[in-house]
Amino acid sequence: MILPTKGITMLNFTIAPWQLILRSSLIYLGLLLALRLFGKREVGQFTLYDLVLVLLVSNAVQPAMTGPDTSLTGGFLIIATLVVLNRAVATLDRFGIFHRLLVPSPTVIIQDGHYLLSQLRREGVTMDECDVAIREHGLANVGEVRLGVLEPDGSISILPREGASLERTRRRLHRQRAR
Repeated sequence: MILPTKGITMLNFTIAPWQLILRSSLIYLGLLLALRLFGKREVGQFTLYDLVLVLLVSNAVQPAMTGPDTSLTGGFLIIATLVVLNRAVATLDRFGIFHRLLVPSPTVIIQDGHYLLSQLRREGVTMDECDVAIREHGLANVGEVRLGVLEPDGSISILPREGASLERTRRRLHRQRAR
C-alpha cells in the first residue's frame, strides 16, 4: 500500500523564519530580565516552587515562540537562535557595563554586629539564614560579625570583628522561604 504524499510538511515553515527568530529572541530577553530581577539565586539554589515556576513558564512561552509553526525546521531554528543569543549574552557579560546589568551587586546585610533589616527584607534573606552562614564561618553569633555581605552568587561572606576567629568556608545560601 502506497500512502499519498504532498511533500515533507514537517520540514516546511508555516510562518516566516524571521518571525521565529524574533519571537524566540524577545522571549529569551524577557526571561533573562525576569531572572535577573529574581534576585541573587542561582539554578542550584532554586526552591521547589522556583523550579515549578521555571517549568511552567517554559511551557507557557513555547506557543509564543513557535506561533502556528510546528515544523522540525522551525524548532531547530529556534534552538539555534537561543544558543546564539545565549553565547552573545555570555560574551557581552565580559564587558563592565553589561556585567553590571546582568549580575547584581553585593549587598551589605550585617554591619558591626547588627542585622540591616531593610536590606534583609529587600533581598529576601532571613536572620535564621544569616545565623547559619555565621556558624558555617566558625562564629557564634551576629555580635562577632563586623561585616556580612550577600554576594552576587548567593553566598554570604562574613568578616569577623577584632579578636574573633574566622573559619573560612564558602557555602551558598540555600533559600528555604519565598521572598
